[in-house]
Amino acid sequence: MTHTPAGANADTAEMIAARQRVLGAGLFRDLDARLAEVLTDRDRIVEVGAGTGHHLAQVLDAHPDSRGLASDVSRAAIRRAAKAHPRMAAVVADTWAGLPIRTGCIDAELCIFAPRNRDEFARIMNPDGILVVVTPLPDHLQQLRARTGMIGIQPHKHDELMAALASRFTVVSYEEVRADVSLDEAAASDAVAMGPSAHHVREVHVEAMSVTSAVEVTVLAPR
Repeated sequence: MTHTPAGANADTAEMIAARQRVLGAGLFRDLDARLAEVLTDRDRIVEVGAGTGHHLAQVLDAHPDSRGLASDVSRAAIRRAAKAHPRMAAVVADTWAGLPIRTGCIDAELCIFAPRNRDEFARIMNPDGILVVVTPLPDHLQQLRARTGMIGIQPHKHDELMAALASRFTVVSYEEVRADVSLDEAAASDAVAMGPSAHHVREVHVEAMSVTSAVEVTVLAPR
C-alpha cells in the first residue's frame, strides 16, 4: 500500500480556519446526526485524520458517557481539536507511521475523508469494535465544482475502499447521506478553501448558493 510522506498533505492554518467556518455553517449537519446514531454505545472513539475534531465533538455531545481522541498530521488542526470538546483529547500523528494508541483498546474508529491504514486500524480496535468510513460521492459539492474547478471525485471510491480494507475488515452496513445545504457567499468560498482544491483554485470567492452534500457511510467490523 503506497502513501504520501508524513506532513506532505497536512492542512494549513488557513484551510483549517475555513473548514471550521464551513462546518459551523452546517454543511455536514445530517451526517453528524447519522454518525451519532451509528456510534451509540461506543465508549472509546478515535477519529483519525480528524482535522478540527468537529465530527467527533458532535458525536460526543450526543453520548455523555463516551470519550474521544482526535489524531491528525496537521499541528494547526490539532490545536483546534484539543479545544473542541471537554471529553476529547488530541494528538499529532501520522496515520501511516502508526498511531500512539494501545493495541485492542478502541471501541470505534471514525475516518472521514482521511487516509486509511487498515493494519493500524485493525491493531488498535477491540474484537467487538467498528470502523466507520465516510467518503464523498461523485456529486458531492457538484455545484461548487462546476463553478470553480475544484478537484473532482473518483467515481469508484467505494469499490477502491472495499478492496483496500477487505483483508482486515468486513462490511456491516453501507448507506448514502444526502442533503441540500444553503451556503452564503463566505461559506461557499470557504468550502473551496478548506480542502486540497485550495492549492489549485486561484479564485475562491463565489456567490451564495445551494450545494449538495453527498457522502457514503460504510460501517466495517474486524475479521
